[in-house]
Amino acid sequence: MAIKDGMIMEYKHEMANTRKMLERVPFEKAEYKPHEKSRAMANEAFHIVNILTWIPRILNNPGFDVAQPGALPKPDVPKNNKELLTQFDKNYADSLKALENATDEALMTPWTFRNGEHVIFTLPRVAAIRNVGLNHHYHHRGQMSVYLRLAGVPVPGMYGPSADESGI
Repeated sequence: MAIKDGMIMEYKHEMANTRKMLERVPFEKAEYKPHEKSRAMANEAFHIVNILTWIPRILNNPGFDVAQPGALPKPDVPKNNKELLTQFDKNYADSLKALENATDEALMTPWTFRNGEHVIFTLPRVAAIRNVGLNHHYHHRGQMSVYLRLAGVPVPGMYGPSADESGI
């Protein structure tokens, strides 16, 4: 089995869960924040969608420097759920294609994340994808479940029924 095979299975399963979460984002509450230091709900949802762009970025580049001008563009936040899901579907497909095309050799090649001269980390690409592209994604998806709950939106189950789906 190639290194990518298990990651692709996980990716497909977890992104189906993410899509269920994003389908419930209420854009009439786009500016809702559970705390003053939190992102607005629509921004948090869009961040979840954009994290997926890191997978091809990691696979197609030797590293990334956040200090480079324009390194982290600020695209417009979607105005509604349809725009959000359209962008999610695009980013999902682009990342899946990048994973499907990855070789074991490419996945074991070092990738460096830096801020100018400061190296934040250098990891094999497979570990960088896990860290930046997947774990970071899951973290923000978990935060979105809290946003939804606090905003009065039923939270979908990720690994079985949620309290909102099971009647608990």
